[in-house]
Amino acid sequence: MNELLEYITKGIQEKKGKGIVIADLTHIEDTICDYFVICQGNSPSQIQAIADSVEEYVRNNAKEKPINVCGLENCQWVAMDYANIIVHVFLPEPRRFYDLEHLWADAQLTTLSDID
Repeated sequence: MNELLEYITKGIQEKKGKGIVIADLTHIEDTICDYFVICQGNSPSQIQAIADSVEEYVRNNAKEKPINVCGLENCQWVAMDYANIIVHVFLPEPRRFYDLEHLWADAQLTTLSDID
């Protein structure tokens, strides 16, 4: 696994993010990035905590900051742009509605086990 992907997933797992899916977009032409990391939390405060944890974990270990972070004002869907990797942190309802995993069905999807 790509080192940055590893740090992102550890940041998610640190705050008990669930349903982590990594969508490998590298074999699909004209995509905006190489990977999507998709996960969910149970409340807006957990979404905020997951986003903060990812940002801190990546900054401390990979010495990188996100180019942009969107969605922190309501914490239903937070998107974090790390250039080649975009992290999506959802509440369950918006995740089901936008269904990114099926939208990018051509991608190779890797599901990580939840850590309790």
